[in-house]
This record gives sequence, C-alpha cells and structure tokens, in this order.
Amino acid sequence: MTSSKKQEHGKTPDKDAAPAWADGLKKLYDSVVEEPIPDSFKNLLAQFDEVDETDKTSGAGGHET
Repeated sequence: MTSSKKQEHGKTPDKDAAPAWADGLKKLYDSVVEEPIPDSFKNLLAQFDEVDETDKTSGAGGHET
C-alpha cells in the first residue's frame, strides 16, 4: 500500500504545532530553572571567584600544566 499516514487520517499535520509531549517537557524545564541554587554550589562558585581574583592581582595569568 502506498498511502501515507497523512492520507490515512484524512488530515495533514500542522508543521508549526508542537508535539504532544512538548508541553510536559517545557513544564519540567521551567520547574528545574526555578529551583534555587544549593548553598554548597554557591560556596563552590565563590571559591572559584576568589581564586580568579587572586590570580588577577598576583599576575598569574594562567595555570601551568
């Protein structure tokens, strides 16, 4: 049989319409974005910032490998 699914259902899908699961994925993404950053992660970022500031003031432009 050579008919496509579009023809079997009698309508063509809207190319601009989001798939059915997209709304759920968007809600999940938004909930993750809205979560607060844990204090331990904030502290780690602060430590990195301190190291960067120390490197800038001491003239150490990069790290040796």
